[in-house]
Amino acid sequence: MKIKQYRTQFIKELSPFYDAYEAESFFYLILEDRHQLRQIDLALNHELNFSESDFVVWNSLLGQLKKEVPIQYLLGKTSFYGLDFEVNENVLIPRPETEELVEWIINENSIADKTKKLRILDIGTGSGCIAISLAKNLPNAEVFGIDVSKKAIETAKRNAINNNVDVTFVFLDILEADVLTCNFDIIVSNPPYVRNLEKEEIKKNVLDYEPHLALFVDDNDALIFYRKIAALAKSNLLENGQLFFEINQYLGKEMKDLLETMDFKNIELKKDIYDNDRMMKGSI
Repeated sequence: MKIKQYRTQFIKELSPFYDAYEAESFFYLILEDRHQLRQIDLALNHELNFSESDFVVWNSLLGQLKKEVPIQYLLGKTSFYGLDFEVNENVLIPRPETEELVEWIINENSIADKTKKLRILDIGTGSGCIAISLAKNLPNAEVFGIDVSKKAIETAKRNAINNNVDVTFVFLDILEADVLTCNFDIIVSNPPYVRNLEKEEIKKNVLDYEPHLALFVDDNDALIFYRKIAALAKSNLLENGQLFFEINQYLGKEMKDLLETMDFKNIELKKDIYDNDRMMKGSI
């Protein structure tokens, strides 16, 4: 069968699960990943064919997509802030909103004295996307990442190597930490913040396949990670140090109140591209 014909069939079979644009984007992502062919290549050569072995692979991927397995997990990779990252079932798939958080940190610190060494800690690093992107774009930074999942740490270490940056990753349960071993100029975290009551808003591809350990918190203590991390930041941020968070869009006021109660200064709540309260910064 010609690839162009299979494309039509592929999109049609996914139509009960995804809109046509998303289904088509999946087709071209797989086409480029598996065959190094782009959309323009198919447009210029309508006679390109799949082999029988190709069909086996494609039909397997199609079946997984019908179960709403994330395309990033099927390909084993995704793009974040212009870099390629390995992703798997042990780590969250990086989101565009988190890219905005990284952009904010870079913009706040890229004009600083380039001779000054920055020390940055990413708490709940997952795939390492925040830590690695900061290390890549702030060459004067010494970057650390910690996570409670050993498998996530292993993934983050591979991503650092693949992106040619030096990041120190450490296994640690932040909720059990009484103190951090050194001081930092910047502490950043995108911790679990989705309450169980919000599960109905979560898409099946996230709810069924991404690690719940990195997503959900108890409804009765939704700020547990923020409170703990802010307390550690009070002790371990250097003078004029910055604390950055990605937050639950529904808890912007509660987060601002928390940092104010803990005497953080220059508190700023920032919206994401979807006009949701998504990021927060404070300093000591």
